[in-house]
Amino acid sequence: MNALITISLLALFILYLGLFKAYKALLPVTLLGLAGAFALAVSEWNSFPTPIFSNMMLFDNFAIAFSGITIFTTFLVLLLSKGYFERISSNVAEYYALILFALAGIVLMVSYHNLSMLFIGIEIMSVSLYILAGIKKRDFSSNEAALKYFLMGAFSTGFLLFGVALLYGASGSFDLEGIRNYIVSTPKPSALLYTGIILILIGLCFKVGAAPFHFWTPDVYEGSPSLITAFMSTVVKTAGFAAFLRIMLNCFAPKQEFWIPVLVTIAALSLLIGNVTAVYQQHFKRMLAYSSISHAGYMLFCVIALDGSSDNALFVYAASYSVASIIAFGVLIILQRQTGNDSFDSFNGLSKKNPFLAFTLTIAMLSLAGIPLTAGFVGKFMMFTRTLATYHTYLVVFAVVNAVIAIFYYFRVIVAMYFKPEERTELIVPAYYKIVLAFSAVATILMGIYPHFIAGLI
Repeated sequence: MNALITISLLALFILYLGLFKAYKALLPVTLLGLAGAFALAVSEWNSFPTPIFSNMMLFDNFAIAFSGITIFTTFLVLLLSKGYFERISSNVAEYYALILFALAGIVLMVSYHNLSMLFIGIEIMSVSLYILAGIKKRDFSSNEAALKYFLMGAFSTGFLLFGVALLYGASGSFDLEGIRNYIVSTPKPSALLYTGIILILIGLCFKVGAAPFHFWTPDVYEGSPSLITAFMSTVVKTAGFAAFLRIMLNCFAPKQEFWIPVLVTIAALSLLIGNVTAVYQQHFKRMLAYSSISHAGYMLFCVIALDGSSDNALFVYAASYSVASIIAFGVLIILQRQTGNDSFDSFNGLSKKNPFLAFTLTIAMLSLAGIPLTAGFVGKFMMFTRTLATYHTYLVVFAVVNAVIAIFYYFRVIVAMYFKPEERTELIVPAYYKIVLAFSAVATILMGIYPHFIAGLI
């Protein structure tokens, strides 16, 4: 709870710093505040075993763990932002404040115990992201991204709210425990309950970018500024799946036989559409957008194989995916800044001019592809083994085939960096980029070699 209060007050303080033209203090104060919020979140471990504020929120270890990873990932993303927003507009304080407001909504999303708080958290996050996606006001693609994100986000929120209303009509409660008690105690629940579950599934699948509700993802990821895309593909996706898992685990678990076939179909479609479409992309950023759809399919495995360790499996996968994606987007930002291009050809010969960038990006691509001794392999292994334990053998076989397809487009980047020569000027990598990329690369390897450090955290 203290972390949420800190982030909210920090966002307001950043706006006041912008009002008094203290632009040089914006980034240091934001990073310092996030470090404090992270410390406060960790200090609350095992502190709130019961819901608070009339059962509206629950800061259990699940909420603290996912709050911690989202705050820390935001810290890494903002480390890459030095000088980034200044190139877009002079109103820099608003951008930092919007990211912090989005993070406050994210903390609400991972700690709700009442469906009204889930809606409030999603809306706080989404409204901030609609603006951030269109911060390049004179860029047509950024405007298009903001409009598409707003329209599809409003559409998905309608599904979510309608589902919440139907659940209330069936159970008479917005509280997760109250809805679960109704499901357990009622031999033949109302048809409103089943319809509400389906509508909530659709709304949440829109938010996490799972197929066939992924239409907005490629265009929004491509049109948004790369730093904002990095934030959306890591922090926002992690929060979306944490909220998804929380409601399925604590509320809808007694009706698994009803909704699991739906999620199996969505996961299979996400894997197929994401991986096959990524193969045909000619631009790195759009390839990452489609690969994020396939990773949404993998993350759904922890919901399909629902049990007491699903939260831990999701935490490991989200951590591995986030650090690898930060490396990928960090290198992309450097290339776009100095070459103005994000096609695969822009990576040609990168290993000769900047071995550090090529090495860290190679680690990220290997991790996203699920190669052993990387964090991505551990995440996929945990998802596959747990799904096999619930006898979804065909789904795992299908996922393995899609993982092989993914190797093709991830290795395409590696081949371009090491085996395709091209004359290029030397790339200048700022010191703060080196810190973030080096840390993320080391974390990816350490989690791949010593997964037990975080595997039993929750």
